[in-house]
Amino acid sequence: MTRPALRQAQGDRPDDLVRAVEATLFAAEEPMSAEAISTHLGGAEVKAALAELQAFYHGRGIELVERGKRWHFQSAADLAHLLRREREEVRRLSRAATEVLAIVAYHEPVSRAEIEAIRGVQTAKGTLDVLMEAGWVRIVGRREVPGRPVIFATTPDFLTHFGLESRRDLPGIDELRAAGLLDPVEDALAAAMDVPGQEDAPDTGPDEVEAES
Repeated sequence: MTRPALRQAQGDRPDDLVRAVEATLFAAEEPMSAEAISTHLGGAEVKAALAELQAFYHGRGIELVERGKRWHFQSAADLAHLLRREREEVRRLSRAATEVLAIVAYHEPVSRAEIEAIRGVQTAKGTLDVLMEAGWVRIVGRREVPGRPVIFATTPDFLTHFGLESRRDLPGIDELRAAGLLDPVEDALAAAMDVPGQEDAPDTGPDEVEAES
């Protein structure tokens, strides 16, 4: 029996540190790292409290999860269908943006030229702007080659939005298809994840330029 379950059975309340961590995360406007929580609570060691809270909320309607080394409360994944009534795809990505997001996620850090080499088509500046405005892609520096092009990578918010603890949890093509997550439109994501030169990569001319969406 876990400590939270034991306390619940005995009618004991959690200790003050556990309650303080719980209140801090509940009131936070964005996910917080263990270090940030500790600093907020005057340097207290919070890892054990986080583990205790995570165990207590496991299987409930609200769960405590860690994504990209940051902690936050979220609705249980199996109850998502109950919450879609009012937030049905608030942000819909175009095919081009889906491809670019997939390339950045699976090949980061990448430059715009590298994205275009994988897609086989030039990428409108607006496409990357949309992804950065969404908070899923960010500039992380410059490639140390002639011209020093800007390079892009995903953000912690990307991991949070898609329910990933780290990029190691990104699914492969077979997993996406088995889960029924690739329909004819979303096959753009599958094509974007392919390595250049494979037979099913997009066969478009180098002079094609995508339209702004």
